[in-house]
Amino acid sequence: MAGVPQAHEEEPMPAPLCDVEALATASATGVLWKLTESGRQLDANLVRLAPGHHIAPHAEPDLDVLVLVVSGAGTLGAGVEGEPLPLAAGSLFWLPHGSTRSITAGDDGLAYLTVHRRRPGMRIGRAR
Repeated sequence: MAGVPQAHEEEPMPAPLCDVEALATASATGVLWKLTESGRQLDANLVRLAPGHHIAPHAEPDLDVLVLVVSGAGTLGAGVEGEPLPLAAGSLFWLPHGSTRSITAGDDGLAYLTVHRRRPGMRIGRAR
């Protein structure tokens, strides 16, 4: 039957990953957590920026990205000449592939979760 695991296959099971609130309010900065489960189709990261720190403007040519602010506040630079957009806890943004974006933390820092399709791994093959 389609979709029913065979006797030798393990059924994938939901699993708790982390306590986002506890991580987001910690004093550490940088990537606090990342999705590492094998066989996944997504990548996700929980990032905390210290007050006033930023992610420089850049464009992601291949992947759409969701950004969910989990604590703090700041601004999202949208486009090369666009007005900065406010970021606050609970804000959810879609960053379409090809768009230029930057993130700047406010006075209390900023923690956010990013989710996007997983990039395919590097493969060794013949030159064409």
